[in-house]
Amino acid sequence: MRDTVDRQRRAFWLKHLHRWHWISSAVSLVALLLFSITGFTLNHAARIEASPAVSRFAATLPAPMLRQLTDPGAKSAPVPPAVAEFVRAETGARIEGRAGDWSDDEVYVSLPRAGGDAWVAIDRETGDVQYEVTDRGWLAWLNDLHKGRNTGPVWSAFIDVFALACLVFAVTGLVLLKMHAAQRGMTWPMVALGFVLPVVIALLFIH
Repeated sequence: MRDTVDRQRRAFWLKHLHRWHWISSAVSLVALLLFSITGFTLNHAARIEASPAVSRFAATLPAPMLRQLTDPGAKSAPVPPAVAEFVRAETGARIEGRAGDWSDDEVYVSLPRAGGDAWVAIDRETGDVQYEVTDRGWLAWLNDLHKGRNTGPVWSAFIDVFALACLVFAVTGLVLLKMHAAQRGMTWPMVALGFVLPVVIALLFIH
């Protein structure tokens, strides 16, 4: 009777562990491939040449808009909506709602982005608008996705979900290894090797 109960309990856990193992693997598969590839490219970033492409755009604020660039009373504040709309129409830069660094002669708005960089500078005396965009290529873009650099809150939330799926995948895999270890003698030596090897490398070769 007890053997029957034990077999039923084992069958129950095996069924649910396998279910969550394959669900978590399916959810994280594509992202895991992406993060594995970009982990390699980041590790060899110094050996992978990139040729950034720089684009520049210019415009001049009309006098009425230039007069709107009055001191906002803070070193960091957005430009007036009308100015932001003009800059977007003339250069393509989206600076509405973005805090800019205000000085006596200039407003500088940083526009960091995945795979590159951008900025807008507005001369408060002449109204000259300068917009510069640097594109470091698709590989830099993928690397920034890996790091979550300048990728926005939605991608950040996705990384959290992906990390949780990987955690479920790893934990259910470990429990499944335990349940099958009796029939597979090399299970725990291989698990131990996977734990000990990175620890030894870190202690001996990272200074």
